[in-house]
Amino acid sequence: MNKTIFIVTGMSGAGKTQVIKTLQDNGFYCIDNLPLTLFNNFMELLETPSPELGAYVALGIDLRDANLDEKFPQLLETLKKSHHKTRIIFVDARDDVLIRRFTETRRPHPLSPKGTVAEGLQNERKRLAYIKDRSDVVIDTSNFTIHDLRDEIVKLVEDFSLENKLIINLVSFGFSRGIPPESSLVFDVRFLPNPYFVGELKEFTGLDKRVADYVLKSKDGMECLNKLMDLIDFLLPHFKKEGRTYLTISIGCTGGRHRSVSVAEEIYGRIKDRSEYKVNIFHRDLKE
Repeated sequence: MNKTIFIVTGMSGAGKTQVIKTLQDNGFYCIDNLPLTLFNNFMELLETPSPELGAYVALGIDLRDANLDEKFPQLLETLKKSHHKTRIIFVDARDDVLIRRFTETRRPHPLSPKGTVAEGLQNERKRLAYIKDRSDVVIDTSNFTIHDLRDEIVKLVEDFSLENKLIINLVSFGFSRGIPPESSLVFDVRFLPNPYFVGELKEFTGLDKRVADYVLKSKDGMECLNKLMDLIDFLLPHFKKEGRTYLTISIGCTGGRHRSVSVAEEIYGRIKDRSEYKVNIFHRDLKE
């Protein structure tokens, strides 16, 4: 029986435990911190009919297994050769956020029990770089509440159940808060007319028709949209043909409240009803 396997890993303090709990609440049989010496036994167990395991399994792994970075290439090869649907989820956050979380809980970093948290994070990030680069989904929890993270995982579970559809996440953001780390494509629209400097529009967002018209019905706005759609229409079938299942298109302006929101909404409106895609839209900095 084919199963759905989520491998959950990432930085200490970034939220792996919450991810595992959310998956468990959504019907996954979860195993946290399985010794990797037992990984082959785990894969063999998946081939045995077992009502306890069910069709959805999540495995939490991290550097509590001291040889994770050395063993991971073989683990990855085993997963690729299996007939199961798999996702590797890497949970991350900025170092300053992780340091604050460790300070608030008064916990030492597991890789630097007698040193500084910063030293432990530096060592951990270096050793996990290979895994992060090969993960299917990277979730940055720097600006997440527990509820935000839970919503993100629930959405991921729902998306993964859709067969043969390319999942497209459109994200508007402000460059002042950094580029979303999960981005596959990034488009900068800071050259478009800025409603922030128009008195009667400043307090509204790109969701407001007056703001959207100001941005999109300008000469540059219309030309930008047409060229973006030409590129997106060209790229999406190629990404799907390549076997990609998950694509994040990020649209950025200065603050993430006006231009990027309007452009992302317009692109969403043009592709959301295409049957070969599952399209989501998120406005990361709209509430800031």
